[in-house]
Amino acid sequence: MRTTVSRYSEHDEIAEALRDLPARHIEPASDAASASTGGASGVTWARIDVDAYEVRQRGAVVGYIDVVGAVFVASAGARRDTAEERRQTLVFDTAVASLLQRAA
Repeated sequence: MRTTVSRYSEHDEIAEALRDLPARHIEPASDAASASTGGASGVTWARIDVDAYEVRQRGAVVGYIDVVGAVFVASAGARRDTAEERRQTLVFDTAVASLLQRAA
């Protein structure tokens, strides 16, 4: 006796899981280049590459956020090539907050 597994249901499950993933690109609400997330704290971020963001506080770079699949990888440091990984999260705002905690 042979059991046949429907490929259609497997593809449906994969498609549903992909729809549930967070957005890969965070678009600023106010401006095409950057967004404010901290009000009076002077926090801004800008997309600098296809899958990368630069986070600044009061004009100084505090770190970078790389998008790897559905994960936001926050790295602290003023230079991208020497920034150290601090956190991986599925929530963009959490990645930004982790960089601000290190900068304070």
